[in-house]
Amino acid sequence: MHPFLKSFHYALKGIRHGLLTERNFRFHAFAIVVVSISGILTGLNAVEWSIIFILFGGMTALELINTAIEKTIDLVTKEMHPLAGQAKDLAAGAVLMFAFFAAIIGMIIFIPKWF
Repeated sequence: MHPFLKSFHYALKGIRHGLLTERNFRFHAFAIVVVSISGILTGLNAVEWSIIFILFGGMTALELINTAIEKTIDLVTKEMHPLAGQAKDLAAGAVLMFAFFAAIIGMIIFIPKWF
């Protein structure tokens, strides 16, 4: 297999692993389905869809990065080291911050369409 195509294979393998093993990633995938259905039903315009897709990509990418950080730390140390805990907490905090602001943007887009 060509190295360029092989990189896609590995990336898809990582996404599949996230879907099969990570509860939070599955939650975000479910949210993508729900928001997409809501977007279809409410008739989002092209700009709104663009924003939503940026949020989908950012959220899922950040969740995969968080998982990669956690797995790397688990590989490096099995002991409860304060720096390892801080790194995991910071990565999880980044996901939470993005999710919080994505939810606000979602409300800005969807609330006017519901009322």
